[in-house]
Amino acid sequence: MDGVTRLRAAAGRGLAKVTGQALGPYQSAVVRIGFSATWLFFLLREFPHRRELYGPDGPWSWDLAHRLTDSNEAFSVLMWSDSTLWFELVYAVSVLASVLLMLGWRTRTSAVVFMVGVLSLQNRSVFMGDGGDNVIHLMAIYLVLTRCGRVWSLDARRAARRAGSGAGSGVGAGRDVAGPVLWGVLGVVLAYGAVSGRFTAGWLAAFAAVWVVLGLWWTVERHEPEGEGRAVLDVLANLLHNAGMLVIMAEVCLIYATAGWYKIQGSRWQDGTALYYPLRLDYFTPWPALSGVLAGSGVLVMLLSYGTVAVQVAFPFTLFNRRIKNVLLAAMMLEHAGIAVLLGLPFFSMAMIAADAVFLPTGFLVWLGAGASGRVGWGRGLGLGLGRDRGRRGGAGAADAEVVPVAVPVQAGPGGG
Repeated sequence: MDGVTRLRAAAGRGLAKVTGQALGPYQSAVVRIGFSATWLFFLLREFPHRRELYGPDGPWSWDLAHRLTDSNEAFSVLMWSDSTLWFELVYAVSVLASVLLMLGWRTRTSAVVFMVGVLSLQNRSVFMGDGGDNVIHLMAIYLVLTRCGRVWSLDARRAARRAGSGAGSGVGAGRDVAGPVLWGVLGVVLAYGAVSGRFTAGWLAAFAAVWVVLGLWWTVERHEPEGEGRAVLDVLANLLHNAGMLVIMAEVCLIYATAGWYKIQGSRWQDGTALYYPLRLDYFTPWPALSGVLAGSGVLVMLLSYGTVAVQVAFPFTLFNRRIKNVLLAAMMLEHAGIAVLLGLPFFSMAMIAADAVFLPTGFLVWLGAGASGRVGWGRGLGLGLGRDRGRRGGAGAADAEVVPVAVPVQAGPGGG
């Protein structure tokens, strides 16, 4: 019976952690900032070529894209109209949503709009993407599930100011104007899409559910900020957040596991010459002299080839050993930085580094935020709360991040974090 009692007690503690708080607040914030910044920089870099990539001047015409999305039920608001003005509006909103999500302004709403922008542009021209685009595509969906604005965000700043002024949640929510306005605008767009038949049944149900939940959250914040309804919503939001973080971690492990095991099956990876070939291709040599030096060393090419496979295959098995996991995590980030420089794939590398960040140790992230706040000062200037939790030590990553509790819960309107 003692064993059964201990097991029940452990299960109870685990359930209390999962439902009582959003685990990995710093990891989710880094993932949010990393992916929104990656997509933002990509959209800005490709701004002169936007119409050829995703717009009316592209080789993949609007009619072909419409036929494809009809067959696979992919979502894209660009299929609502073939107007150039509509395309420019969607592109501009995508850029704006990336900026707002990166800053953590109304993260619930901006995460949804960010996802809509990513899916709309990528599903418009499916042949324009690469592995990095696929990762952004998936993570944009997963971020909607998370409470990624709990720290290092303008939402956290707003909550801290409200708490510091002594105003209750309900008072703060009552003065909130931006949240209801955003909710109303999204409602109009949703109603138009539903009436005009622009949504498939699945996507209509998903967006309608999100819209209703956002409105319900603001209503409870306004009228019952300390009641049972608010507590229930918090529990459900924490469960959804923790499930989303678990899915993100599983996705990263799956990416590396499949990449590593497929490489093992390739003869070029087996003989250690795989990296030689991209280093000799003009398309992947932004620095020909540097690529030539590396390609000219057979030993270095062999070590890098075998090392890449070893790290990718081994990483999922090291998650329960913090030290080894952190070493391999640093190695993978350095590997992606090398890919960005040597092969000229910066956005792929940025996306993968942002995905890897979900496993960064909490203590390191707190130290990094404190250092950025102290040396640069932009954290204090924007009020993002960098360094607010100086001195708190965390574990190995998102899996043990509950040891760093969120000091200020974000309680905002429909767009809050």
